Amino acid sequence: MFKRMRKSLSTIAQNWGMTQKVHRLLGLEILGFFLAGAVVVGVPVAIFINLLTAILIAIPAGLVASVYWFSRRAMSAAYSQIEGQPGAAAAVAQQMRGGWQTTPGVAVNKNQDLISRVVGKPGVILISEGASSRVVPMLAAERKKTARWVPDVPIYEIQIGNEEGQITLAKLQRALNKLPRNLRGSEITEMRRRLDAVSAVGGGMPIPKGPMPTSSRSVRRQRGA
Repeated sequence: MFKRMRKSLSTIAQNWGMTQKVHRLLGLEILGFFLAGAVVVGVPVAIFINLLTAILIAIPAGLVASVYWFSRRAMSAAYSQIEGQPGAAAAVAQQMRGGWQTTPGVAVNKNQDLISRVVGKPGVILISEGASSRVVPMLAAERKKTARWVPDVPIYEIQIGNEEGQITLAKLQRALNKLPRNLRGSEITEMRRRLDAVSAVGGGMPIPKGPMPTSSRSVRRQRGA
């Protein structure tokens, strides 16, 4: 029990240190959310019931608000540490639960622009990292190659970046989760079997190391007719 507690406290301390490097005013932000949560919940209770009950309810409410904000800031800091590294999008996608399968670096050019492939219930999602002018032809080529192996599966494209028509790394999980669920279990299994054969030939590239957000939470381009 004490070992688990020490491990949890150590993890919190590490996350706090990592987050504070990115968000310098983290302590003040957490305090502000604690006070705001406590006041919003506690004041009405104090008015309509009594002060003691208000205090007993306000403290947990403040803690919930501050923990929520800390988790958001920690996730933001984790994204900022890997953003811009080749394979960052694949690293984020690999943290997702729910039957997603990610293959990093199915296509890479000399500028280290790359395409990663994610497969799941929506179908195949090709995720690019790099300048739009360079990754658009890469996406087209990878779409054509993928369609030869799984011609009846929907194919989507998502560009990661800061240009028009792209989304930031922090919005990737949300964009993937918003895609329609087009395939059933047996169809996903068959799709993976075919695409695994492609991956076995082409291989992939490693994902960047470092702290990763664990929360699974949009610009999308659907497959044309």
